[in-house]
Amino acid sequence: MTSKRNFKRHMQTRHLIMLSLGGVIGTGLFLSSGYTIQQAGPFGTVLAYLIGALVVYLVMLCLGELAVHMPETGAFHSYAHTYIGPATGYVVAWLYWLTWTVALGSEFTAAGLLMQRWFPEINVWIWSALFAGLVFFLNSVAVRFFAESEFWFSFVKVAAIILFILIGTAAIFGIIPMHDTETAPLFTNFTDAGLLPNGAFAILLTMLAVNFAFSGTELIGIASGETEDPQKTVPKAIRTTVIRLVIFFVGTIIVLSALLPFQEAGVLESPFVTVLSRVGIPYAADVMNFVILTAILSAANSGLYASSRMLWSLGDKKLIPQYFAKLSKQGIPLRATVWSMGGGALALLSSIIAPETIYLVLVSVSGLAVVAVWMSIALSQFFFRRRFRKAGHADKELGYRTPWYPVVPITAFLLCLASVIGIAFDPTQVIALYCTIPFVLFCYAAYYITEYTKKRRQRHAKQSDSTTAEQA
Repeated sequence: MTSKRNFKRHMQTRHLIMLSLGGVIGTGLFLSSGYTIQQAGPFGTVLAYLIGALVVYLVMLCLGELAVHMPETGAFHSYAHTYIGPATGYVVAWLYWLTWTVALGSEFTAAGLLMQRWFPEINVWIWSALFAGLVFFLNSVAVRFFAESEFWFSFVKVAAIILFILIGTAAIFGIIPMHDTETAPLFTNFTDAGLLPNGAFAILLTMLAVNFAFSGTELIGIASGETEDPQKTVPKAIRTTVIRLVIFFVGTIIVLSALLPFQEAGVLESPFVTVLSRVGIPYAADVMNFVILTAILSAANSGLYASSRMLWSLGDKKLIPQYFAKLSKQGIPLRATVWSMGGGALALLSSIIAPETIYLVLVSVSGLAVVAVWMSIALSQFFFRRRFRKAGHADKELGYRTPWYPVVPITAFLLCLASVIGIAFDPTQVIALYCTIPFVLFCYAAYYITEYTKKRRQRHAKQSDSTTAEQA
């Protein structure tokens, strides 16, 4: 292991864009989008995803200013530590680390289950272990190797989504015939049951799920410390990523909503497979099975990267043992990667041993963690700009400026807060609050106890030095 401050700036714009897209486009879009359609209805779902895209855009505008001014690995908790408070930075780091380590366990399990379609005689755990080994290898060789593999993982997903939108659009207008109808469906699903069949409040209830579906965009901030020329690369990646996300997510949801009755969507394992089957695409299930498998591996690849960098950053800030802050000769935080993979293995194990207790608690905490991180980004930018001005600097001195300050950070914070409040009224999601609040309080308590113990040791050491000097 080498010095802890030798991260290699090997990521280019295309790597950063695909890393962010890879973290976002996953099972939340491919498998869970049907739930949102059922809850909010076709029009309500499109509106919810547009609001979600707006939230992401506002948060990324805030992140752009911070990441360009202070490009460092594990950025979120560093910004929160400096501009909100050290304890909050500590909590943000652990929330984000937990989000991705829990996701690793569920993703490896899901990947193993998907392989059962083709190899039913091979145990799920064998495939899960093989995929875990592959993802660990991709993260432990070199940053450039990881970035290149994630680029191609994400490329498969993006190509599949574009193809799906094109095929779906052709089916909507009758260019490609549907099996169960003789006329073009057009957008009758949007009006048959009314624009908002479950009321406008249903949109608020689904916002946490929508925001969580967009989670991963913030990986741009995590990777800014390993990016070539961050002043040019980061703003371009943020702008390009947000535009593509709006096209991919909203375009996909419009196609799904137009071709699937919302009453059926919530009970479908994969609405993508159903749509492709209805338009008569040969081997649709196998094709989508492969795409979803790629999506899961891509999300796991990004997740291990994010969690290891966050753990490294905690060690670098001396908030946990500096053992985790060491880098390999290739500039990889190998120790942090090993321990993050270990956390994913525990989540994987708990999903089998105690699926209704331990794993449910972990997933509930991770469901709110990303929204909490987004809120911390908005607050950090708000306080950073205020402190920057008080120090006598002009806004034009910034390499990248968040526009419409302070409207953007305040609006981003309030929209995220609204999604958190909304889940209190949803019995299927309220457990996230019951689990996350105690976890956050525990993290705050751990921080203050650790700091108290550290200061007490320092005082004791000074007293010992003084006594030794007097005796001499």
